[in-house]
Amino acid sequence: MKRNLRFYFALLFAKGTARVMKLVGRKGTSMPGSWAIILCPDFLGRMPRPKTIIGITGTNGKTTVSNLVEDVLTQCGYDFTCNKAGTNVATGVASSLIANSTLFGKPKKDLAVFELDERSSPRILPFLKPDILLCTNLFRDSYKRNAHVEFIHDILNTYIPDSTRLILNADDLLCASLKPENRRVFFGIDPLPGEKGEPANIVQDVRVCPHCGTPLEWELRRYHHIGRARCPQCGFSSPEPKYHVTALDQEHGHMTVMGPEGPRDFSLPNSNLINVYNTLSAISLLAEFGLSKDRIGQSLENLTIVESRYSEENVNGRELVLHLAKGQNPIACSQACANARKYPGKKSVLLLLDDAHDNAHSVENTAWLYDTDFEFLNDPDILQVATGGPRHWDTYVRLLMAGIPEEKLVHKEDPLEAAAALDVASSDAVFVLYDLYSVDLSQQVKAQLHQRLAQSPAKGTEPGKEEAADEN
Repeated sequence: MKRNLRFYFALLFAKGTARVMKLVGRKGTSMPGSWAIILCPDFLGRMPRPKTIIGITGTNGKTTVSNLVEDVLTQCGYDFTCNKAGTNVATGVASSLIANSTLFGKPKKDLAVFELDERSSPRILPFLKPDILLCTNLFRDSYKRNAHVEFIHDILNTYIPDSTRLILNADDLLCASLKPENRRVFFGIDPLPGEKGEPANIVQDVRVCPHCGTPLEWELRRYHHIGRARCPQCGFSSPEPKYHVTALDQEHGHMTVMGPEGPRDFSLPNSNLINVYNTLSAISLLAEFGLSKDRIGQSLENLTIVESRYSEENVNGRELVLHLAKGQNPIACSQACANARKYPGKKSVLLLLDDAHDNAHSVENTAWLYDTDFEFLNDPDILQVATGGPRHWDTYVRLLMAGIPEEKLVHKEDPLEAAAALDVASSDAVFVLYDLYSVDLSQQVKAQLHQRLAQSPAKGTEPGKEEAADEN
């Protein structure tokens, strides 16, 4: 689209807004982009684009993958525009482009990397036209906003430009079926030793062949609809990945990835299965962008998952683990519960799953609680489950339905009271599973639990033993 007076007025007004916000000490907001789009609804279509644009979308993992990709590119010396400081919707993308442009909109950088909300595709993709687009996966998400996963699949299929090169998850049949006429490559994880049986998930959104409706035969189903399948009737099957994990050492935190350049070992910032997929997808994107496997591998060695997603700290002999669970997202929350169950030792778990935004401005749909695998928390090694927040009764009832004994459960409206009720002394690890909009609350809870763990007897000692040891 050509630039017109309306576009230039919106651009200058947005730049002025950004300047004022900087002067008053407010950073990382989407307000400049919001004003630009209010004043010029097709602003993104008229804004000059950088020479190369990389987009990262999908239901789960896009923030983690974006951070990994951006950190590797930074270590490799690339200068680029990104929306890490803003949001992943149209206003956040517009704000990033405005901040990295001249007075009249010319891009200051040739490369842009944008995390993109899949639901916002109609307002972004036709205008931005990414050169490369990575899709991590497609799962059911917030029901009020995203409806069913096939709704999001249809949106992406409609609005991904024909010219965009795609990098897709071969182990997700929904994701892998996007835009079949586009140039595309796939990533996946080979069947690993010990993987067998059907996962105990409530939700499985892909059960039949998308072409003929015949029930699929699964070579492997890792969780939900992630795995390898084929149709016995028409021959439809999971695609062969160009980049695939052939070996995984979760204990030492590395994996072997086979690609066009042959196999190479890569460090894992975090070795749970979700982050194996996240790291693999970042490697695939960076390789398709043009980086060698050695440059990617060297850069990954010192990277970690950002603490707003996952953190782990030893306090007085016990582990304090904060794990993003994403309320209203049954798949992400189920995997967080599964990770807590698999973690070694005896555990106490605190759930902070209420959506703070909905609590203030809307009404939360609780149907997602019944698609979430809280049954994973019904485990002998999980000694206690506490839940806090305005919806504590709803979560409590769901936990009872999951078969968790009533004597193991605590529920309080005040999250800090729920945290205070956790029996930290009997546990080897304390897990806090928290919603995306409860990061600040999770940090308050972390400080409280940290203090309690520091004051409790060290793990493996009996009361009085430490004092006796000090006297000697």
